[in-house]
Amino acid sequence: MNARALLRNPDVARLLGAQLLSTLTFGVVAAALGWQAYERTGSPLTLGLIGLAEFLPALIFALPAGQMADRLDRRLVTAFGMGIVVLMALGLTADAAAGDTSALPLYFLAAGLGVGRSFTSAAFTPMLAAAVSAADLPRTMALSSSTWQGALIFGPFIGGLLQAWGNVPPYVFAALLDVVAVLLIVGVTRRVGTEHRAAVSGPPTMRDATAGLRLIRHTPALLGAISLDLVAVLFGGATALLPIIASDILGVGAVGYGVLRAAPGIGAVAVGLVLAGRPIRSRVGPVLLGAVAGFGVFTIVLGISTAYWLTFVALLLLSGSDMVSVYIRSTLTPLLTPATLRGRVVAVERVFVGASNELGAFESGVLAQFIGTVGAIVVGGAMSIAAAGLWALFFPGLRDINRFEDITPGRDPDARS
Repeated sequence: MNARALLRNPDVARLLGAQLLSTLTFGVVAAALGWQAYERTGSPLTLGLIGLAEFLPALIFALPAGQMADRLDRRLVTAFGMGIVVLMALGLTADAAAGDTSALPLYFLAAGLGVGRSFTSAAFTPMLAAAVSAADLPRTMALSSSTWQGALIFGPFIGGLLQAWGNVPPYVFAALLDVVAVLLIVGVTRRVGTEHRAAVSGPPTMRDATAGLRLIRHTPALLGAISLDLVAVLFGGATALLPIIASDILGVGAVGYGVLRAAPGIGAVAVGLVLAGRPIRSRVGPVLLGAVAGFGVFTIVLGISTAYWLTFVALLLLSGSDMVSVYIRSTLTPLLTPATLRGRVVAVERVFVGASNELGAFESGVLAQFIGTVGAIVVGGAMSIAAAGLWALFFPGLRDINRFEDITPGRDPDARS
């Protein structure tokens, strides 16, 4: 089934539409929240604390969110998470309208946003996998990745424009977007949200909640795919240093910096659209490892570049390589996971991805402080290349994957023989 035919599937169209609106909501709120938090304190630390406040709920609520996604109607769990985001957006609206000058309420509201996204992400991806056949999943995940990345580009842009009108408009707009997203999710066919419940039995327990962790540990290809992303992004967070690259190395102003910030999104969306039209058919494992190594190579080019055009091209290529990695991993995860465990596995995966993004930016900043910006970027790229090589050696099950169609789900370690 081609991409156009997939979009004629009402469930796929509703799910991707909800993903677009929900991700736009995230971008709009993130832009406004960051601006207003810094405006209230004048301290860069505030921005770091906002990010930490949003990440911690992913860690704290991973297990309960995953368990709910695997025991309840996933449409309702997704809508519940989005509803929390709507409430937090309304709380930010009230706070901004009151003219509050303290950053403390923003931390709590940011944490609430993180809670909402924990439940939404745990239930959403399993529904997308349930809405299509296994053969159509790679193309569907490419469309999903492109939708997500495109929304991440335009969301902050829209948030910035609305912020120019005042502190309230961004949050009102974001709340409206997420309300529409909820309506789209509720309209998804009941089977997509409930089919996995046929195998659910007994009361919820802690052992049941941690079943996703055990599956990952007992499925080498799944563990390899998720941990490779963690390590590669952890050591390849060079984009966090773009302000230094633009000002100190390239000597460009705000406009030049803005173009560089847009480059990763452009590269990722372009590659995602190509993959939606021409999915990877064979040598999936080697392509994944090659994409991570390519990400490292282009990161090194970014680090040593002193020409604006080369820096721009390096950003396009490293983000394109990363999109290939994201596409393969997001397709492998549901294929390697029994339908009844997908919520719990995705919840754990989200912690890995969130940690790699947050800690990757932190690692790059600390390393740059000690060995300089160029050294930090080059070392990070070299570590990504090394990770690809080591994972090829230690995870042969991942390395040897040929076609998506040949993949069978890992065996639930708690299932009776």
